[in-house]
Amino acid sequence: MFVWAAFLLLVLFILAFDLGVFSRESKALSARAALIRTTVYFVLALWFTVFVYFAYEHHLGGLGIYPEPANTQGHALEAGAHPTSDLPENGWEAAAQFFMGYILEQSLSIDNIFVIALILAYFQVPAAFQHRVLLWGILGALVMRGVMIYLGIELVKHAAVTMYFFGALLLFTAFKMLFADEGEVDFEKSRIIRLARRCFRLHPSFVEDHFFTKIDGKWAMTPMFLALVIVETTDLVFAVDSIPAVIGLTQDPFLVFTSNVFAILGLRSLYFALADLLGRFHYLKYSLVAILAFVGIKMLAHDFLPHNQQGLITLISLGIIAISLGIGIGASLLIPETHDSAQGDIPS
Repeated sequence: MFVWAAFLLLVLFILAFDLGVFSRESKALSARAALIRTTVYFVLALWFTVFVYFAYEHHLGGLGIYPEPANTQGHALEAGAHPTSDLPENGWEAAAQFFMGYILEQSLSIDNIFVIALILAYFQVPAAFQHRVLLWGILGALVMRGVMIYLGIELVKHAAVTMYFFGALLLFTAFKMLFADEGEVDFEKSRIIRLARRCFRLHPSFVEDHFFTKIDGKWAMTPMFLALVIVETTDLVFAVDSIPAVIGLTQDPFLVFTSNVFAILGLRSLYFALADLLGRFHYLKYSLVAILAFVGIKMLAHDFLPHNQQGLITLISLGIIAISLGIGIGASLLIPETHDSAQGDIPS
């Protein structure tokens, strides 16, 4: 447990540093500064990948040691055997699974970033205040995803049918993403927004970077809070798809949680680094569709995969994710977007 505690302390330290240094003043974050922060978070993830290798290779804090599995009759399986091929058997497999989960979450977050940009533009959140909405959105996302990861892994562990459900969910998500209507979204129709307005009065304008203010001595929410509510609910919807995708790559709870956390920590800086460039990645959607479909099929075919070839399966998965993303990004940069498929510029 001390490894979990140490990781949570590391996350708290990063957030405290972000709050105390990077977010001390309400000002717009430049693309250059955002790119530097994104690079820093990526380097931290690389260093953590190295840590994962040594931690699982030497079973630091019990990492990589799993309860002795049982077969369907309740008898113990042979030593070292796993009923699933999604648990790492050594340090490099653990490192590869963590890095795959991290890259997958970062890739899926690009779609999330696009929606966040629409939300902030819809509520006309000033550029100087956007980082505050994203920061508190990230804090809420960390808590929600921690709970969802725990529940998801427990369901897979105790109900084998959950793997098939998650696989089907990912295939449905891929299909929905492929044919999604990318028109404008009217957030005013959101039930969450209507519920928030029933609970609190609405201040008509922004009050600096405050989420709440007082009108005639009574608390009222500002448009900043409405934007935050939609950002949180949007992340919850995305998590329903992204967490099963990572569980499809590894069922080790530490790897699933840490890969999600590192992706979320870098989400804010990635938003400011890519917000003006999102329209250029017009073919990336098809890469994400292919990756989600691959992971979904892998989960559905789980029982038919060779459980003694975990290293090969991990290597193939990593290769498919890397090639899919490379093709999507490369095609987006080399092939101009046609007028019919253009999404238009995202207001800032």
